[in-house]
Amino acid sequence: MDTIRIFDTTLRDGEQSPGCTLTLPEKLEIAHVLEEMGVDIIEAGFPISSDGDFESVKQIAMELTKPVICGLARCVPIDIDRAGAAIKPAGKRGRIHTFVSSSKIHLQYQIRKTEAEVLKLAESCVKQAVSYTSDVEFSAMDATRTDYNFLAELIECAVKAGATTVNLPDTVGYATPETYGAMFAEMLKRVPILKEKNVILSTHCHNDLGLAVANSLAGVQHGARQVECTINGIGERAGNAALEEVVMALRTRGDYFKAGTNIRTNMIYPASRMVSTLTGLTVQRNKAIVGENAFAHESGIHQDGVLKHRETYEIMDPTLVGIPKGTLVLGKHSGRHAFKDRVVSLGYKLTDEQIESAFTRFKTLADKKKEVFDEDVEALVDDQLEITQGQWELAGLQVTAGSNTIPTATVSLKDSGGAPMQDASIGDGPVDAIYSAIQRLTGVKISLTNYRIRAITKGKEAMGEVQIEVDHNGHKVRGRGISTDILEASALAYVAAINRLRSQSNRERLVTQHSGV
Repeated sequence: MDTIRIFDTTLRDGEQSPGCTLTLPEKLEIAHVLEEMGVDIIEAGFPISSDGDFESVKQIAMELTKPVICGLARCVPIDIDRAGAAIKPAGKRGRIHTFVSSSKIHLQYQIRKTEAEVLKLAESCVKQAVSYTSDVEFSAMDATRTDYNFLAELIECAVKAGATTVNLPDTVGYATPETYGAMFAEMLKRVPILKEKNVILSTHCHNDLGLAVANSLAGVQHGARQVECTINGIGERAGNAALEEVVMALRTRGDYFKAGTNIRTNMIYPASRMVSTLTGLTVQRNKAIVGENAFAHESGIHQDGVLKHRETYEIMDPTLVGIPKGTLVLGKHSGRHAFKDRVVSLGYKLTDEQIESAFTRFKTLADKKKEVFDEDVEALVDDQLEITQGQWELAGLQVTAGSNTIPTATVSLKDSGGAPMQDASIGDGPVDAIYSAIQRLTGVKISLTNYRIRAITKGKEAMGEVQIEVDHNGHKVRGRGISTDILEASALAYVAAINRLRSQSNRERLVTQHSGV
């Protein structure tokens, strides 16, 4: 059985999802989880795009020891140099992924170059990349809309220049499984040097027609041995091929594909939850593999079948992807050991200090709720693992609202030194009053651009989650808060957004200072 290399681009293409911006600590957290999962190649960023992306790729290259660390670069000399500098700490595990447009529509309207100019550019830039690392990947952007004769010529040119991996991306999600698979078969036939030099062919599919995973698997069937994908399928426009779907399709239907991966599948669900939390991109309920309904059965016939023999209606065991068997887990009489055991079984690794803090919040929650669900525990831990070190902490909240009453909120905060502050404000509603009071206390003026409420668990005592997006001088950040009191959750989300804004501002100043040396 062949092994398919998993090339994860969550930190590069995934972060290009609208509204999805990750801080350096968040990227590092995701990178470490991807390493533990067994991901073969991590595309850590696009170094030339910003100082922050350069620093992210460099830091990930320094900290990780197992996967190949890749930096993206256009076929532009300055891009190649920047990527080479970013991946340098990875040593022999560093990869430069360089690309150039190949389709007629891109050549005519985007880069405005002839085919001859593109061939020359690809050759020179791949050779330049080889001067930094022997592991060079070349992509013919918009390959699926490229003439086969020119595509074959371009691939041969890149391989002769030193490319060891060739990616044929479906950049705009245009292909169908039949045509995408046929392209790989045709290139292997037309470009003999691919086999002669043992070049790895790679897929990179977008989901504009909902075919990203199907196309990726079709590529595997016709010779691709690397699949580029993202956790939860996040990415530009409709997203990328979802890592979890590709991996579990290969595992579940190994009899058909005759191929597998190095991924530790029991880490898929925890990784999905973490990426969802850090990016603010909620996983749809009916999402394959990791959605809330993926292993749920409501039909009486289905329930009866699963109870008699799981495989009658489940082709995968939920525990294979890290979904715990239990539903109800803890209550107010549960101790630290039981709580810690449940946290570990859910796939989290916390320090003793983090466990203690999360346990204290759990006991507070357990006093309010008769039963604490897995989803409650996950929410508590996710909140505990928020990367930003808050300058402010919500210490108290009192709200007056109702018919014929002016909504008024009194908010108490603690600064990083533990000093208490309190102020009150009125607003158009209770949430507006809360946010006005927080702005008065922190002195940070931001505009609310998105506000979402979600019940984490069921019942009248359900934990509520509030996710917000705010704008500060054109800079958008997210905030998240959880509580059985939705007004408190709203306040927590707003404070988290302000803390994140301050954290990012400080990081950007440091990066700018560092890059100026």
